Amino acid sequence: MYAKFIGSLSGYLYTYLLPLLLIGGGLYFSFKTKFVQLRLLKESIKVVNEPAENEKAMSSFQALMVSTASRVGTGNIVGVSTAICIGGAGSVFWMWVVAFLGASSAFVESTLAQIYKKRDKDGGSYGGPAHYIEDGLKNKTLGMIFAIILILTYMVGFNMLAAYNINSAFATYSFYNPKSTPMIVGAVLAVLTGASIFGGGKKLSEIASLLVPIMSVTYIIIAFIIIFKNIGIIPAMFADIFSQAFDFKAIFGGFAGSAVMMGLKRGLYSNEAGIGSAPNAAAAADVSHPVKQGLVQMMSVYLDTWIICTATAIMLLASGVSPTPEIAGAAYNVAALTNNFGVFGQHFFTFALFLFGFTTLIGNYFYSEANLKYIFGEKTSKSTLNVFRTIAVLVILLGTGMEFGVAWDTADVFMAAMALINIPAIFILKNPVIACMNDYIEQRKSGENPVFKASSIKLKDKTDFWN
Repeated sequence: MYAKFIGSLSGYLYTYLLPLLLIGGGLYFSFKTKFVQLRLLKESIKVVNEPAENEKAMSSFQALMVSTASRVGTGNIVGVSTAICIGGAGSVFWMWVVAFLGASSAFVESTLAQIYKKRDKDGGSYGGPAHYIEDGLKNKTLGMIFAIILILTYMVGFNMLAAYNINSAFATYSFYNPKSTPMIVGAVLAVLTGASIFGGGKKLSEIASLLVPIMSVTYIIIAFIIIFKNIGIIPAMFADIFSQAFDFKAIFGGFAGSAVMMGLKRGLYSNEAGIGSAPNAAAAADVSHPVKQGLVQMMSVYLDTWIICTATAIMLLASGVSPTPEIAGAAYNVAALTNNFGVFGQHFFTFALFLFGFTTLIGNYFYSEANLKYIFGEKTSKSTLNVFRTIAVLVILLGTGMEFGVAWDTADVFMAAMALINIPAIFILKNPVIACMNDYIEQRKSGENPVFKASSIKLKDKTDFWN
């Protein structure tokens, strides 16, 4: 009953509402910012290495790694495989579109998070959509609703899905037992995640900063080896991506499983642009100007989709293994890697998915705890936090035993609910971001290191910083 309901709801949201919201919103923000995702791309690379002025606070790079830990996860591997097997090669093109347009949405939401961020007891900062909805839109109730939905999305929906996807890698081995293996995998993940999240937010950023670059580079190297081994297939592969992306007869004949639908779903799940997740990490960064962190989070979308997801897509499509709905998910990834590397490919996939999934789990928890503190206050009691962290660990145990369709549809519906609140909110609050961006560009043109003051854009709302 639940499986049918959640599947129907997911289909409705991604057929009628999300395409308009995501593509329409991304187009609007792109034109409104004069395509900031292109104009200031070089600048974004420059600012990511700036250190935090307060050593107790997160640097731009650490905030980028926390958001990338959540973005770059099982969606980049199993999500891409699922999209190609169900929607065809054309879904890759629509993932690129979602990323390009979504980069502007990511810039807007993360700059807003910086403008409205709060000061913590150590002098650092925190914040996110719940805070800019409350302070910018003057609507605490909506901020509370968003915070609750984010917790349900990340700590429940996304973490159960990540745990399911990690377990699915082990399902490709002969030793896999449907009754006992998911429990063992879930227990290992729960213990590792518990050890990380009970260490606190700073601990999370340190773990993510160490693991994300290593696993991303290694994964891309393996992808390039497959690409070079099968270089003769590449032209035909790109021809398939573009031709199937615009096969409108196939698209409108079955939109629920079309290239557009799967590209939107898996693209959004992968890069999360516009749904209000990355601003929670962006607000924790210690920067001299809000636009700096907006640019860093914008670059994270490209890193996620244009590099990691594209590497996965090309690796799969150039592997010599044809995608079919029957092998959607981990099975296609394993078949592609095994076809090129033998049993090493299967072992590497399991290791990579475990690392990607693990950093996803702790990155997702970081967002959830930040929003728990919004609901209960920054001085949330230690006992409340411990109960919350224990629930987060137990959810991971449950996730490994979920069904394929239910796991993906549940995460998609929660994710859609976040976007339905966040994108209209950042649309209403766009003017301070545009003014902030113009202020940043003017200071850069003058040869200065941009420093922001709320008075320079005549911001009427009270802020903890920028005064």
